[in-house]
Amino acid sequence: MKSGLLAQLAVTFATMSLGAIGGANAVLPEMHRQVVSVHGWLDDKTFANLFAIAQAAPGPNVIFVSLIGWHLAGAAGLAVATIAICLPSSLLTFGVSRIRRRLVGARWMKLLQVALMPIPLALMAASGLIMAQASDHTVLASLLTAGTALFVAFTQRNPLWALSVGGLLGGLDFLLISG
Repeated sequence: MKSGLLAQLAVTFATMSLGAIGGANAVLPEMHRQVVSVHGWLDDKTFANLFAIAQAAPGPNVIFVSLIGWHLAGAAGLAVATIAICLPSSLLTFGVSRIRRRLVGARWMKLLQVALMPIPLALMAASGLIMAQASDHTVLASLLTAGTALFVAFTQRNPLWALSVGGLLGGLDFLLISG
């Protein structure tokens, strides 16, 4: 049973690795679909909680995939998921960089780079939407998410101000509900 799960983890994350233009967070919508909807390994709340833990921890955002693997299959799951999300894209990047080095002055290469730039931006925006849908289960949470997004998009202020306000309001909401 466990070896079957490890194989599924390897195939699932290795496939996503090839589309992770901009890092593991870029494939968050597909990761959510695979892990929650397709395989049923996690529910929305656990997915959002593991993501929050990974983002709070220092280090690369790929830690999220490692936590999913650990949650599902312990240390073996952590190793398989981490290697599966890192290795294919690393090998592809290595190969493409060797080719790119030879074509660095080509006009079409410059055009291709400019044309591909919106892809990681769109993937990151989709990731934000998926996380909002997975974690915003109250009106206050939805308003905080929308307000934070607007604050970051339309001001030049440090996003930590919005996060601080969100943390205070979330703590106040927690105290009101539990009190």
